[in-house]
Amino acid sequence: MRALRVLLRKEFLQIRRDPTILRLLFLAPIIQLVILANAASFEVKHSRLWVVDQDRSERSTALVERLQGTGRFTVVGRSSRAADGTEALLARDADAILSIPGGFARDLARTRHGMVQLAFNAEDGAQAGVASSYAAEVLSRFGAELATDHRPPRLDLHRRFWFNPALDYRWYMVPGILVQLITIAGTFMAALNIVREKEAGTLDQLNVTPIGRTTFVAAKLIPFWIIGLVQLSVGLLVARLIFQVPIEGSLVLLYAGAALYLVAALGIGLWVSSVAETQQQAVFVAFSLMMVYILMSGLFTPVRSMPEWAQGIAALNPLMHFIAMMRGVMLKGAGLLEVLPRLGALALAGAVLMTLAVRQYRKGGA
Repeated sequence: MRALRVLLRKEFLQIRRDPTILRLLFLAPIIQLVILANAASFEVKHSRLWVVDQDRSERSTALVERLQGTGRFTVVGRSSRAADGTEALLARDADAILSIPGGFARDLARTRHGMVQLAFNAEDGAQAGVASSYAAEVLSRFGAELATDHRPPRLDLHRRFWFNPALDYRWYMVPGILVQLITIAGTFMAALNIVREKEAGTLDQLNVTPIGRTTFVAAKLIPFWIIGLVQLSVGLLVARLIFQVPIEGSLVLLYAGAALYLVAALGIGLWVSSVAETQQQAVFVAFSLMMVYILMSGLFTPVRSMPEWAQGIAALNPLMHFIAMMRGVMLKGAGLLEVLPRLGALALAGAVLMTLAVRQYRKGGA
């Protein structure tokens, strides 16, 4: 027992002597818990609804009000033309189209049978599936409210899921998981790179050479950038051949997004590597950042359902932009104009993170 006490004392002293690890051990889990417990939710709180009401009756208006009254659907536009709804869905101004045909109220009164249609953007199939369930429940309650003589009318909800008609779980998860895998591999390898040289003492030798610091960081970035693109190529091949995930859009656009995204992802790793003094610190910091990075990317839970402050944080997350772009290009066939804001966000994130990595290396390596 005495030997155990001595060894335990040594271990605690070692932990206490590393203030960075100590701070991370206590602060990182608390920050992650506060942020992620609020942000990561499978609940779909806000679906933007475009209403194509060709009936314009009290019944159709009441149905739309019931959907809005749940707080889960927000009407962002109304029209009597189906083309307007289609345009809104394609432009991502709406998440779903509610189509109420002409004669809806008349059919309910005469035949006690009505039909409406909901078309969802199923690029994020999980969100579309949950929102669809909410709508079906509202419709069922609405039918019960119209019951006379204990006989509720039959209200049919025809559901369509654009870009993923069968709501195949793999179609929207595989692109996101592929991005996640190249992110984890690239960021962790980059995070260990410079700090490994610090521990080995070779960084001091490099610092006395005439190599510029930007050149040094670029040399650390480029190999992992190339490896990341190769990983993406292999992953796309697996996604297409094994999981039959369609690639409706341009591969050139996908690789352009990947090229920009990898600069941002590797920039985070190189910044961590410049800040950390040991590989242990680098792994811990990279892991802590990665947890928030992945869970606030929209991969598992819809970003739109997060609180506004969390959506603001997610907007700064390059992983969120690249996953949305991958799903859009692969499933929907999104073109350059549609993904241009995503490309801009990725380019900006890459520029900022690489600048931070170079500046931090200048400070720490001098």
